[in-house]
Amino acid sequence: MLYNLLAEHDSLFNILRYITFRSGGAVFTALVLTLFIGPKIIRWLKAKQAEGQPIRLDGPESHLVSKKGTPTMGGLMILISVTVSTLLWSDLKNPYMWIVLFSMLSFGMVGFFDDFLKLTKRNSKGLSSRKKIIGQAVFSLIAVLLIQAVAAPHLASHISVPFFKHILIDAGMFYIPFAMLVMIGASNAVNLTDGLDGLAIVPIMIVAGCFALISYLIGRTDFSSYLQLNFVVGAGELAVFCSALVGASLGFLWFNSQPAEVFMGDTGSLSLGGALGAISVIAKHEFVLAIIGGLFVVEALSVIIQVVSFKTRGKRVFKMAPIHHHFEKIGWSESKVVTRFWIVACVFALMGLATLKIR
Repeated sequence: MLYNLLAEHDSLFNILRYITFRSGGAVFTALVLTLFIGPKIIRWLKAKQAEGQPIRLDGPESHLVSKKGTPTMGGLMILISVTVSTLLWSDLKNPYMWIVLFSMLSFGMVGFFDDFLKLTKRNSKGLSSRKKIIGQAVFSLIAVLLIQAVAAPHLASHISVPFFKHILIDAGMFYIPFAMLVMIGASNAVNLTDGLDGLAIVPIMIVAGCFALISYLIGRTDFSSYLQLNFVVGAGELAVFCSALVGASLGFLWFNSQPAEVFMGDTGSLSLGGALGAISVIAKHEFVLAIIGGLFVVEALSVIIQVVSFKTRGKRVFKMAPIHHHFEKIGWSESKVVTRFWIVACVFALMGLATLKIR
């Protein structure tokens, strides 16, 4: 908004033309706003949720005590901060910004209803898996169709391959379900990771930071040409959104670090995962998202492996899934699990960033 109001009409505000400056402003704004509204939202959530988030009865026994009474839906403070900061610092004429905001808020709506049902029914089930997937499918389909309408024809239905120069696979009619799968998969993978204090928000911040860099690079002809990446017109503006997400995540970590004052809930995890999935589709780095967000992939795979193994062999591979609970079950403290998983997330991020140069 500042860009559209000032930079386009007055040379005195020329600095607002630089995405790097506006990205820095977005980080700071989202961080400060989250820290400001956080206590107010937490008090409101506690007033509305007398007993806090329902705790899984089949989860680690310690959670029945340590997590009891902690409110959920803390993702609201992230959504508010990211939205306000993005609208303030981004170029509102860029259609990609609106698509990503739509993806985040629409997936957040699905998560909100899921959290709401958990609280009203006083159990950890919420929306049925079928209804949740249907909601995600509808919103991801809209987002993908909008992305295709904006994207250049030579990129609209193509998939890029990491480590190879300018290789684009024309998926044709199959690109739409592929891109939908990326968004839905990212959303649910982040949701599965959100099981311990601070566990999900730091990897989210790391992935957002990486895609802020990727978006900026592919949105410039000079950098994309040098690195032999696909140039995506207008994608550089996504760096502002990603930066806002980094700032909001930092602010949320202040309240979500152990012992957490609030959980982000599905309101936060589904929305942020969906937004990151949409960004990867726009940036044509869908497979790179799976590398940078490798921790989320591992968490999701642990659940799939556990379910398949139990249904086919009657045996469990892990003591409990997702895998972070497995390590709790074998004796790791919560803080050790979280810290080590953060380290793993950093390693995956470095591997993903290496794909920008190794071609």
